[in-house]
Amino acid sequence: MKAVELQKFTDEELTQMLEDSKRKLMDLRFQLEMNRLKNHSQITVVKRDIARIKTILRGRELGIRR
Repeated sequence: MKAVELQKFTDEELTQMLEDSKRKLMDLRFQLEMNRLKNHSQITVVKRDIARIKTILRGRELGIRR
């Protein structure tokens, strides 16, 4: 999801999305270890989504708006 789209969500929604993304990343890593993951790029996509969400939450915490 793009950062512009994430800006529209509330802090609570972003926090929930962050938790869900972390769970998804854990599941993907588990599948990778079990040799069941077919598309390895999913891990990168989820990690980038987590970074985007954390960046937006931190920016709001500091009062920075784009």
